[in-house]
Amino acid sequence: MSALWTSDEVARALGTAIATPFEANGVTFDSRAVGKGDLFFALKGETTDGHGFVAEAMKRGAAAAVVSRDVENVGGTLIRVPDTMKALVDLGHAARRRSNARIASVTGSVGKTSTKDALRAMLSAQAPTSASAASFNNHVGVPISLARLPREARYGVFEIGMNHPGEIEPLARQVEAHVGVVTNVGPVHIGFMGSEEAIADEKACLFAGMAQGAVAVLNRDSRHYERLAGHARRFGVSRIVGFGRGETAGARLLSCGLQDSGSDVVALIHGRRIEYRLGAAGEHWVLNSIAALAVVEALGADVVQAAASLVGVSASPGRGARRVLKFGDGTVELLDESYNANPVSVRAMLAVLARTEPAKGGRRLLALGDMRELGEGVDAYHAGLADAVSASGATQVFLCGPHMEALWRKLEPARRGVHRPDSMALAGEVAAALQAGDVIAVKGSLGSKMKIVVDAILAASGGKAGR
Repeated sequence: MSALWTSDEVARALGTAIATPFEANGVTFDSRAVGKGDLFFALKGETTDGHGFVAEAMKRGAAAAVVSRDVENVGGTLIRVPDTMKALVDLGHAARRRSNARIASVTGSVGKTSTKDALRAMLSAQAPTSASAASFNNHVGVPISLARLPREARYGVFEIGMNHPGEIEPLARQVEAHVGVVTNVGPVHIGFMGSEEAIADEKACLFAGMAQGAVAVLNRDSRHYERLAGHARRFGVSRIVGFGRGETAGARLLSCGLQDSGSDVVALIHGRRIEYRLGAAGEHWVLNSIAALAVVEALGADVVQAAASLVGVSASPGRGARRVLKFGDGTVELLDESYNANPVSVRAMLAVLARTEPAKGGRRLLALGDMRELGEGVDAYHAGLADAVSASGATQVFLCGPHMEALWRKLEPARRGVHRPDSMALAGEVAAALQAGDVIAVKGSLGSKMKIVVDAILAASGGKAGR
């Protein structure tokens, strides 16, 4: 396989001269993640300046570093530009220009990373595929994901996120996708956006700057479907595909057998009946897989082969990963959704917990941290989870954060474990409450730092896997 970038290509993309030839095998802005032969961009952030880490990047084997000012006592090739962030965008643009890959873009209030990961798994089984790493979906993550797009790639999948107005369109115009999917619209970041309608309008900006003959894949069951479809047409999208449960959906869920280890799914994709096993648990994952299959079809890949690949798809750490841990004379099962939370995703997780059977003598336990960025109605959103918590079968509920107090007040007294101000105060009490046979689900917004609770559970078990 050829190098990702030659120095000549980088020079043309950035509009500068490079005296010493090199080949780069990767692109990064994180000096801790530099591999041998990477091109390092010294970006200026709110709290750190990458120029202070150029020396470390070089020691780790960077082929060259892109800088906007002098850096002393650093060996290796330095590429001077006026603005390193603009240079990264320019390199991403050059990658998109040279690529013949079929490109998909993914956004949504929930499910975008899961859908992106499912697409990566399905398409990679058919041809060379490049996709955004982790949740690289913002003004830095999108251009660096583009800059990592190999010239040999047949498919590319790019996640695009937002939490403020005006963020999606410039990123979508960089990606220039052939197919764009909006998984759903819900009250996520509503504190910054004001209303679900405003969120839908922002999500629809995914369709700006799309390639000719573009396809929009939209949730047909969403009350915002027509609003999204109207925006897609305004942006010049030529074909709109709905996915969901209803008869009008082009990609339709016919039935699914939900288990705690995954789901057996029957779908109708543009009139073709497809049966498949999905390795990740939860009805929300099932609908994400239907959306992903609609994208696969629109990209021109093999839908039947793609569906067969879904058996190997599972949730990632912090996003629903399940771990069975040794604990005392038995095991504890951990459902780790500590990365993020909103009213939609918490309810989806609680439905999974309800279907997860504890071992003999065990209980269902729940640890929740605050959901963030919900605006003036934040306490009402938290209190509104009480019915879903009860339906989950959780016998003890551990809560932390000021807004979770609203849920605490709504819970039946028998379910109340403890409520604490933050995850640090909560973690030890959750770990101490565990018994062999329990299932424990952990979820909260990233700012709630519920990974601290996950780490306490792992420490209590010694981090050892069970069966």
